[in-house]
Amino acid sequence: MAHADPGTVFDIVVLGAGSGGYACALRAAQLGKSVALIEKGKLGGTCLHEGCIPTKALLHAAEVADTARHGSAIGVSTRFDGVDMPAVQRYQQGVVDRLHRGLTGLIATSGITVVEGTGRLVDAHTVEVDGRRYTGTNVVLATGSVPRTLGVEIGGRVVTSEQALTLQELPERIVVIGGSVIGVEFASVWASLGAQVTIVEALDRLAPLEDPVLSKGLERAFRKRSIGFRTGVKFTQVSQDDDRAVVQLEDGSALEADLVLIAVGRGPRSEGMGFEEAGLALDRGWVTTDERLRTNLDGVYAVGDLVAGLQLAHRGFAHGIFVAEDIAGLSPAPVVDEQIPRVTYCEPELASVGLTEAQARERFGDVDVVEYNLAGNGKSQILQTAGLVKLVRQQDGPIVGVHMIGARMGEQIGEAALLVTWEAYPDDVAPLIHAHPTQNESLGEAALALAGKPLHSHA
Repeated sequence: MAHADPGTVFDIVVLGAGSGGYACALRAAQLGKSVALIEKGKLGGTCLHEGCIPTKALLHAAEVADTARHGSAIGVSTRFDGVDMPAVQRYQQGVVDRLHRGLTGLIATSGITVVEGTGRLVDAHTVEVDGRRYTGTNVVLATGSVPRTLGVEIGGRVVTSEQALTLQELPERIVVIGGSVIGVEFASVWASLGAQVTIVEALDRLAPLEDPVLSKGLERAFRKRSIGFRTGVKFTQVSQDDDRAVVQLEDGSALEADLVLIAVGRGPRSEGMGFEEAGLALDRGWVTTDERLRTNLDGVYAVGDLVAGLQLAHRGFAHGIFVAEDIAGLSPAPVVDEQIPRVTYCEPELASVGLTEAQARERFGDVDVVEYNLAGNGKSQILQTAGLVKLVRQQDGPIVGVHMIGARMGEQIGEAALLVTWEAYPDDVAPLIHAHPTQNESLGEAALALAGKPLHSHA
């Protein structure tokens, strides 16, 4: 544990070393600011250790399993002989460990004072850690989020995503409660590895926050993969004994399982942190901020999952960098949630940025929409994936939403984010040359169609 000299006043004290916290600390150090970074766990937080990275490592293992299972479809003699979960865990942990070592080394060479322990906000300039007080001209709160459980007791056969990442055996039957990002990603993994999976989603479709065309495509793909789902129905109770778990649904039916995953979203990690006692304004646990991420306490900022909105690591990175630059007087542009790309890494992948069609119509009235089917995309045919690209534009105006589904379509989200963030018009995008054969061409084809000059599709 690092100790500052008595009386040391840092330019910035950062509470939490997850995506938002460590990004803020690193950028502030680059800008010549003195920084204390407080973390009770490991540097990298949820994303690196219990979220993005280990989950996507599992998804890659699932992709390899599917590749082995379906090799004969392209004339390659492969077979799927099962899953060695301890070996999968070693692979997953190896990825995490390498990234953690890199991050630890980066922070160590940046002149940041790292403080190990549980921090508690005392006032607008002070964080206490195990009896020692760290003072900053500015304080940045980056304590992140925790899995919601809706009152269900976690343990035994009932787990959250954190325990799901450490399974040493693959259960035969799994019920996933929650059909949004976390739920469909784990359902996809476990189905690929050989489990029988059923998703329960209270709203009327899977991926309910996405454009309905993506939900429809995902449900079609999941049916084809024999992933079961029940939408528009809530669970009322989860019980378990030595042999099984049972999920009771409000329609009177019940689902038996060997494992139940509670994947109903994440809530802010704000309880017991001293926030309320210090006079910090909260809204249902979220820290209230303005567009510049300033709280009601002068000099105190909040970033990442602690601030209501999209719960994404790259949002946390962007928040952290923004706050560091704001404190340094660089006057950066605020981070806008609508411009943040979103990817759900199931099979097929969902990737989107900007407004859904319904949101665009509500805001602008008339809009223009085009859907380009991946059936016309050469690389997608090579990969044997179905899907589409949907572009939404303000009528006679810029592109305001991009929505994609298909294998590996998350890799196309960078260009999509540029289109929306830079308020590109279809005629601006149409002349851009996209390499052939790539799935990236699908964005170009969709833009051509939206500009009224489709090449491989009909406007």
